Amino acid sequence: MNIEYIARNNVQVDDKIRRIVEEKLRKVTKLLDEPIEVRMTLDIEKHRHIAELHVTHRAGVLQAADETDGLLVDAIGLAVDKAARQARRVKTKLVDKRRRDRNGHRWPLDVLERASVGGGEAPRIIESTHIHIKPMTIEEAALQLEGSKEGFVVFRDSLSQRVSVLYRRGDDHYGLIAPEL
Repeated sequence: MNIEYIARNNVQVDDKIRRIVEEKLRKVTKLLDEPIEVRMTLDIEKHRHIAELHVTHRAGVLQAADETDGLLVDAIGLAVDKAARQARRVKTKLVDKRRRDRNGHRWPLDVLERASVGGGEAPRIIESTHIHIKPMTIEEAALQLEGSKEGFVVFRDSLSQRVSVLYRRGDDHYGLIAPEL
């Protein structure tokens, strides 16, 4: 995230203001996609403190301006809050659109006959692997799965004496296939 500061009418941008702006912008940048460019314009006119925020990100632009009779920090906070509301609205619209597209649109489904694929030949085995099945508990199988490159472990459950398969799921949890005989 790049932040450009523009100070007008004798406004001094010191480290304290930079730290406050970066801290407040964290909640906005969580909702936006990189790359993010920020332009913060600070101005003082008589008793009014003005903060204008211009955020450019991958999905578009957010603009927010606010002024206050109090401190410049208050104006910065109000402008960042407005930008955060806009970012939340943009993110919600994007997520809702994705959900609508996923649920509302059905891909056409064509069923192919086996004879039309691969010249009608029967499927063949490309690779075979022989696995030594050891008796172990589910906990031992989980420990072996953590240390292996494979996505599964075939083992004989030492309690039930059944052949079972412990596999790594896409969400980094484990699944267990234990056939009923």
